[in-house]
Amino acid sequence: MFINSSYVGLKGHQATQLLFLFSLCLLSSINIIEATVQHLKWEIKYEYRSPDCFKKLSITVNGLSPGPTITATQGDTLIIQVTNSLITENTAIHWHGIRQRGTPWSDGTQGITQCPILPGETFTYQFVVDRAGTYMYHAHYEMQRSAGLHGLIRVLVPEGTVEPFSYDEERSIVVNDWWHKSAIEQSTGLLSLNFSWVGEPQSLLINGRGPFVLTMVPGKTYRLRIASLASLSALNLEIEGHDMIIVEADGHYVDPVIVKNLNIYSGETYSIIVKADQDPSRNYWIGLNVISRKPGTPTGTSILNYYPISPFKVPPTLPPTGPLWNDTLYRFNQTKLIKSHPDHIEPPPPTSNRVIILLNTQNKVNGYIRWCVNNVSLNLPTTPYLIAIKEKLRHVFSQKPALETYKYKNYDIHSVLKNPNATLGNSIHRLEFNSTVDLILQNANALSSNISETHPWHLHGHDFWVLGYGLGKFDPQIDPKNYNLVDPIQKNTVPLHPYGWTALRFQADNPGVWSFHCHLEAHFFIGMGVVLEEGVERLGKLPKSIMGCGQSKSLVRT
Repeated sequence: MFINSSYVGLKGHQATQLLFLFSLCLLSSINIIEATVQHLKWEIKYEYRSPDCFKKLSITVNGLSPGPTITATQGDTLIIQVTNSLITENTAIHWHGIRQRGTPWSDGTQGITQCPILPGETFTYQFVVDRAGTYMYHAHYEMQRSAGLHGLIRVLVPEGTVEPFSYDEERSIVVNDWWHKSAIEQSTGLLSLNFSWVGEPQSLLINGRGPFVLTMVPGKTYRLRIASLASLSALNLEIEGHDMIIVEADGHYVDPVIVKNLNIYSGETYSIIVKADQDPSRNYWIGLNVISRKPGTPTGTSILNYYPISPFKVPPTLPPTGPLWNDTLYRFNQTKLIKSHPDHIEPPPPTSNRVIILLNTQNKVNGYIRWCVNNVSLNLPTTPYLIAIKEKLRHVFSQKPALETYKYKNYDIHSVLKNPNATLGNSIHRLEFNSTVDLILQNANALSSNISETHPWHLHGHDFWVLGYGLGKFDPQIDPKNYNLVDPIQKNTVPLHPYGWTALRFQADNPGVWSFHCHLEAHFFIGMGVVLEEGVERLGKLPKSIMGCGQSKSLVRT
């Protein structure tokens, strides 16, 4: 077991004893909650699948895609032994939404927190799930998430804990987009000088299938845990004839919001409450539609089956087509509705120590199309940052600080760049430990006229407060005056709307190196992300298992 020694001067076993005594003190002052240790063994390999009747190779976990759902209780320790049987590909798995306090080396981000798992090798992830809620896992190596390596994580509240909503039963729903081209074909096109975009997906899948049946008993109330593992598409989920009550977002309780349909962006999770209170003599459509991009993909459909009606009985109506794909204001207003539950507010610090403004643009680097932040396209070093910083390998990435703003006063976010040229870079943001940091995401026009894409941004290792959204250009002098400092929701993934801005605040209180990036697979693959470091010097000795690539090869032999 790898235990983080955050106490300077303590050896590993001394830190272990101190943490153990500290745990005993905590248990003596609260009701004893018995945490468990779960051991899981996973094999990652390619298998042929036909989720939409087109046969292609999919990456599976123990033969499943989506992979097996992990169910744990808050406080449990998960030990997951991952064997890479992909034959010719490396891999790594990220536990999306799990903050990895004390175990930053288990975050699963190749190039940032670990070397990749080589073909034929086995790597063990070990971490504590410290907050109840709905989370996910997925590949964090090249484009493997779009090949099917993903699944759901359910973290239950401890026994005796009452949540601020009630239901009879729960179901889980994983939604994603699906291409007939392989992930390797997609990535090759993205990296070519003769750029080839991945295009719109051929299908939208619900729980890894085209046709899917969700059975409910009339009169009962259900909690639906929903996770978007989409690689590209912003999605809208609608259950014909049924209202949805949003009650949880990314592991945090929401002041309940009633919606007709739910906009969900890649990397987001929600829990919604649905009552089976409609005509029990028929079935109903569940419709999944692309939003924010001009759809080139048919509606993904499933059937809400009212037991004991036959699940094969087709509803007498047409599937929901969702809102207009380009209705930005509709999506913008729904995101603003999501606030913390009144009984579960954790107010943010009233001010921040540092403000980092991140301009999102599409650029060219030496003729290659790249996505950039502040005119720099992230290019990960061959030696993971966590290892390089802890072991003082300063030569493996640029020590020049990453840019913290752009020339916003004269920048026209609605026009195509006159000079689209940008640079590759691997500089990082070094944060003072325990400081409060504001991250301002600013959207702009892409390389084509009148195109500004929705970018869902995900922060590793933390939850952040969503202080506000805006349409247009963020003004550092005016817009902070309108921040929500009363009841902002905390999340780990948030959308940046077209030609808009999103303001976030978090505390840099988790020693490690953390990725903050656009969760669209193709965008991050070609550079749309930044790296944050905080308190690495507080970590104990890093496990050898994360080493072996780049300049860390020599460390394995010592």
